[in-house]
Amino acid sequence: MRLRILLATVTATLAAATVPAAADTAAGTGSAAHACSSAVGIQGFSDALDKTTYGNTFVGNLSALSVDRDKGMAGLSDRSSLFTLDPGTLKPTSVVNLADEKGAALDSEGLVADRDGTWLVSSETEPSVRRYSRDGRILDRLPVPDALGVAPAGRAVSNQTFEGLTLLPGGRTLLAGMEGSLSGDAPGIVRFQTWTRQGKHFALAAQYGYLKDPGLGVAETTATPDGRLLVLERGFTAGYGNTIRLYLADLRHATDTRGIDTLTGRDGVRLARKTLLADLVNCPALGAQAKQPQPNPLLDNIEGMTVTGASHGRLNLLLVSDDNQSTAQITRLYSLRVRLPHPATR
Repeated sequence: MRLRILLATVTATLAAATVPAAADTAAGTGSAAHACSSAVGIQGFSDALDKTTYGNTFVGNLSALSVDRDKGMAGLSDRSSLFTLDPGTLKPTSVVNLADEKGAALDSEGLVADRDGTWLVSSETEPSVRRYSRDGRILDRLPVPDALGVAPAGRAVSNQTFEGLTLLPGGRTLLAGMEGSLSGDAPGIVRFQTWTRQGKHFALAAQYGYLKDPGLGVAETTATPDGRLLVLERGFTAGYGNTIRLYLADLRHATDTRGIDTLTGRDGVRLARKTLLADLVNCPALGAQAKQPQPNPLLDNIEGMTVTGASHGRLNLLLVSDDNQSTAQITRLYSLRVRLPHPATR
């Protein structure tokens, strides 16, 4: 399914589900949108999936989205359920249960629909990246540097590993974003690991450092058509709610850190350059309601993001929140329109 067709159906679906509000124009987005910043506008949201089931499977805990060229859209639950979503209604039409080599459930956080119809799925458990067939059979497991393993095997903190997963344009390079810092690295610096495609397999390739905001973690990484990265940073404070920020990262001049044991932030290593596109607290609420304190009732635990359309530096994004199967949280889909700044030269 072409992105432009999916874009139209996703936008219409979420706009129809949104409580009407007076439209503003986000400067430079090129369409009537509710402005979150000069570069980002929100077009709509939907709570239609919240606390629903498909067959005997709970539709929630959604941590990743991916555009599937044949099936429209897919959503991944961190409880090992992979849903195919109808491009018109965004409701599930099928589900596949995933597992590791021993049949155990994954903490599945990242999803890529590959060009051959297979799935690439990251799990925070080890961490790992596996390739699955359409029916959920394991076809391959990618190598992961020892240092990125959860302690004591490696230097990563449990539940702070591979949250984001994306293929860069051309489909030859896969990238996984760590949510938190490795032990020994300076607080706030996280590592982005890449692999290059070699036939049907992927081999370890460059690694990069990225400085996240204090108190936040990297919840998702999504490639843009020009090879840069959209990075979703997320945090939660009890009694206050969620902080969700959308950044644009550029790896072109960043240092390959795979041979550097410790990243201090003062060692001459060039980290990925990042630019704030929007703090989503500044989006209009559009009539949304929250189930717990939030600085903006539109916000929740947003974890998944995918590009559903692109044209001349303007992107349409679909985001999803992970409700953790909690009565205090919501499974919410968001449609955003983003204008990318021109790549910086230096």
